[in-house]
Amino acid sequence: MCGILAVLGCSDDSQAKRTRVLELSRRLKHRGPDWSGLYQHGDCFLSHQRLAIIDPASGDQPLYNENKSIVVTVNGEIYNHEELRKSLPGHKFRTGSDCDVIGHLYEEHGENFVDMLDGVFSFVLYDTRDKSFIAARDAIGVTSLYIGWGLDGSVWISSELKGLNDDCEHFTCFPPGHIYSSKTGGFRSWYNPLWFSEAIPSTPYDPLVLRHAFEKSVIKRLMTDVPFGVLLSGGLDSSLVASITARYLAGTKAAKQWGTKLHSFCVGLEGSPDLKAAKEVANYLGTVHHEFHFTVQDGIDAIDDVIYHIESYDVTTIRASTPMFLMSRKIKSLGVKMVMSGEGADEIFGGYLYFHKAPNKEEFHRETCHKIKALHQYDCLRANKATSAWGLEARVPFLDKEFINVAMSIDPESKMIKKDQGRIEKWVLRMAFDDEEHPYLPKHILYRQKEQFSDGVGYSWIDGLKAHAEQHVTNKMMQYAPHIFPHNTPTTKEGYYYRMIFERFFPQNSATLTVPGGPTVACSTAKAVEWDAAWANNLDPSGRAALGVHNVAYDKQAPVKHIPAKVMNGVPRMMEAASAREVVIRS
Repeated sequence: MCGILAVLGCSDDSQAKRTRVLELSRRLKHRGPDWSGLYQHGDCFLSHQRLAIIDPASGDQPLYNENKSIVVTVNGEIYNHEELRKSLPGHKFRTGSDCDVIGHLYEEHGENFVDMLDGVFSFVLYDTRDKSFIAARDAIGVTSLYIGWGLDGSVWISSELKGLNDDCEHFTCFPPGHIYSSKTGGFRSWYNPLWFSEAIPSTPYDPLVLRHAFEKSVIKRLMTDVPFGVLLSGGLDSSLVASITARYLAGTKAAKQWGTKLHSFCVGLEGSPDLKAAKEVANYLGTVHHEFHFTVQDGIDAIDDVIYHIESYDVTTIRASTPMFLMSRKIKSLGVKMVMSGEGADEIFGGYLYFHKAPNKEEFHRETCHKIKALHQYDCLRANKATSAWGLEARVPFLDKEFINVAMSIDPESKMIKKDQGRIEKWVLRMAFDDEEHPYLPKHILYRQKEQFSDGVGYSWIDGLKAHAEQHVTNKMMQYAPHIFPHNTPTTKEGYYYRMIFERFFPQNSATLTVPGGPTVACSTAKAVEWDAAWANNLDPSGRAALGVHNVAYDKQAPVKHIPAKVMNGVPRMMEAASAREVVIRS
């Protein structure tokens, strides 16, 4: 993923302003370490930090049309760019970049071309002819994007908060599936699928239709001119992505450049559930497997950096982002620039363990709709920013527009979890890939219980975080939390600890408002907490909070096991059972 920053209509075309824009753009350089570009037209600036995945040699940005009257800065991947080029026979393209089609589509169709793009993207397009601009974000919000407004009447667009938070009077998340036009001065939705209405669908479940739709989604994402791999936790979702990638890699252009041997990557504490399962799947698929270990102390030491990069104080997001952040650094050090990942399946198919308590198919379906619509604040944010922190791109085939349409049209009765019928979470997805003749995965992996990433890396990870927060946040601090943090008041010491760090980096009230809140159990929405009265006193985003569902659920009577603390320079620090700090690579 690249980094974009646009400052539009700031009433200042001075060299000092240009220098300031360059300075702010450099805050995004981790997203795009390969090249930088800045275009200025009067008091409008479009900057770009490039991560070169397609056409590394000539695809530098900003991008232009033939006479440079249209200027575009883009973060994303357009998977159907070759077909779109064929639909523009009268146009000459300056580069081989997949994003080069955007400016030319605008010339042909005006602002109404965004739905033609099959991919993930955030972009700003400036038209020098009338000094107008548009900005748009992909359907689900796989790419991160923010918009802000300055006191001078300027509009700011940035891939991350840190590009604009110090210079805007107000800023907010750019809504997914929307376009912002300077001609109207407001947003409008370009993405309006049938499932957005939350009406209950009735299409009968067809496993082969679902299988083929997902295979198509994975295959189109193998478009790359650089080395790549797959993130493999050993859970259902990432294992299916890895299996399909391994099965179809040989017939792709990527295989001709980089060979047919697929590399897979996993992270966890020593002896964690994910490490064991991932290794088994890797052996089954024949991948070149890389196993990364971290200690609880390694993760705690990285928390400040993680919060700075992911720009959130949400507890479950930070828990899951930290191991992903550590793993991404190691992956990038091996020369890999793109990875396939399994985010989105739990939201689409009701894979979180709390869905076991869904009272009926209507509630089940509405909850999946709400979860997908909120992905840009949670798993999409984590996958995008934790990897982009090290110049690594994560692609998420479950969040393909076409695949979501297929999956969300299925009668939710088929998705319901029914233990008496042998149907566990994500049953329709598991059945779609349960092929006796040409198996995709071992049976016990195909039917492995859902394990949230922050749990799967090792149960002591979350327990260690809670114990660390206990050492740094006092009961008195919690007593006055509603006065210090009136919005999204932390209800746990762990949440308070993260909030203090976040506000040190992003002290503005607008920044606080970009992070969601509310009660949750096992990553549920606030509404789904009502499905089981026992959850009200056990609010925690961990999957182990799903009492009576998770195989290793929290014991309601047992206190959290604290990791012993020692004092370093007057500050309590956590001690791991393994005393040495280490991140070990095993290939």
